[in-house]
Amino acid sequence: MPHVQEPPQPEGGPGSAEGRLLKHAAELKRFSRRNFLIGAGAASLLATDMFFTRHVQQERRTNKILTVSDDFAESYYPNASWILFPGYKTSWEEAQWILNSLRGALNQRGQLAAVGYSNEGLDIDQIVISVIEHVRAKQLTSLYFYGHSFGGMVATQVAARLRELHGVEVEFILLDSSPYSKFDVLDQSWFEGVVVLYEGGFRVPTVLRGGYELGERIAHKDERSWRQVVDQSMEQLSPIAPSSVLIQSESAYIYHFDATRFAGKLGGTRMAFIGNPRDGTVNYRTARESWARTFEANMVSNDRRTDDALPAHASPQWNPFVYRPILQDLQDEIFPLPSGGPRMTVY
Repeated sequence: MPHVQEPPQPEGGPGSAEGRLLKHAAELKRFSRRNFLIGAGAASLLATDMFFTRHVQQERRTNKILTVSDDFAESYYPNASWILFPGYKTSWEEAQWILNSLRGALNQRGQLAAVGYSNEGLDIDQIVISVIEHVRAKQLTSLYFYGHSFGGMVATQVAARLRELHGVEVEFILLDSSPYSKFDVLDQSWFEGVVVLYEGGFRVPTVLRGGYELGERIAHKDERSWRQVVDQSMEQLSPIAPSSVLIQSESAYIYHFDATRFAGKLGGTRMAFIGNPRDGTVNYRTARESWARTFEANMVSNDRRTDDALPAHASPQWNPFVYRPILQDLQDEIFPLPSGGPRMTVY
């Protein structure tokens, strides 16, 4: 078959370099202003988020006493304060949320403050320093500690150290669903893995941690509403979430905590345990019995229960109307106000 020669392409045709350039120019022209603005906006948001994340992480390298202003408590109890020790993975913002949720009950005996743990990791010595500096600056003479979940362990050790090192005695420690030891933690698999990695020098990436926790919350859906699952997961992935280093150090603290070291070292400090038998995070029965046995001389109440709370584990921020009456009753029983008139409240 005879070879038929293709006619030459005119200069600037579709196969030529000039043609390809014209095609790209046409495609670029079709790229809308709207798409450009969306892309630019997304880039700006990413840059802002990275800046905000760096700012938050820089600011939260040290422990900080977070206060919640309350005119009533500041006027009537200028030398008394509650100090909240937040639970596992609880951010500074959530600690203040807890205080605000319980303000109508806690402000009946003192001002409101919480410990903001450093993102560099949990350090009891540094927490003791932060607390004693706050006590001296505010000239506090009456201290009430709220131990939120594992924060009850921290509150107990800090109280013992304050008494030993500074002669400051805490009047009351409330243990809200606090594990007595690592054996009260129901899910040991993730807990132990985090500790092994932390003590081996490995730091868990935030996204990996957040993805696991989302799956964990969905698996335990009966303990939370879907809104709580989403809200808690988003918080753990936000720039203001506790760092992975802090969370791993909290895990290691729980893993090695030995409450017997502080038995007999709290002086006249009174203690109370509250919790929920349906708790899916901490074994309510063993934790309650162990705290009561070891601190028999200090325990004044361990039978009040947060039965209607959801989630069942240490959730005053989600269930203030369950927690407030319990706290009010405890305070009235343990620290009764002078008789002669009804209890004053601004709520």
